[in-house]
Amino acid sequence: MLNVAMKEWAVICDLLLEGELALLLRKGGIHERSGPGVFELEHPQFALFPSWTHQRPEAMKPAYQDRVVVLDEPRELTVGGSAEAARIWRVPSRAAFDRLDDLHCWSAAQIDMRFDYRPENPIYLLALRCGRLAEPRTILNRGEYAGCVSWVPLEPDDAVDDAGGEAVLAEAELARVISRVDEVFSG
Repeated sequence: MLNVAMKEWAVICDLLLEGELALLLRKGGIHERSGPGVFELEHPQFALFPSWTHQRPEAMKPAYQDRVVVLDEPRELTVGGSAEAARIWRVPSRAAFDRLDDLHCWSAAQIDMRFDYRPENPIYLLALRCGRLAEPRTILNRGEYAGCVSWVPLEPDDAVDDAGGEAVLAEAELARVISRVDEVFSG
């Protein structure tokens, strides 16, 4: 059972659970572990909590813009998957990230915004091993889940059962994505 979720745009959750996306950009919620360049999440395994706050079509590449639904946060939402951090990198530069353009769905303006927002804070790229839940879970979108936060501690009644879920990407495909990022960021 998972009792914590990472809040992310609903369209991104959908793309992760469809296997269209395996990478996330984040600022915050990540700590340097046993040495330089080794990072970990506060919660390495988590449910994917869809959010509609700040989600805008123009933040996505044109091919994905029609998938963005702009609405207020709903009274109920469905948690359809979980994720585990397979790898975390500190993004060395915008130029390096731009070499991964075919592996993400964000528009250039959205990438600029992420790099420009609090530029003193590093930006991280996460490779996620995602799975669809055997039984998606519809929960109340409680007041304590609101706001611009990365992590949502789920109430006990809202915990998500990730047993028996189905992996979205084959391990070989996820390894290919990780290898590509390693190559770009080390060069």
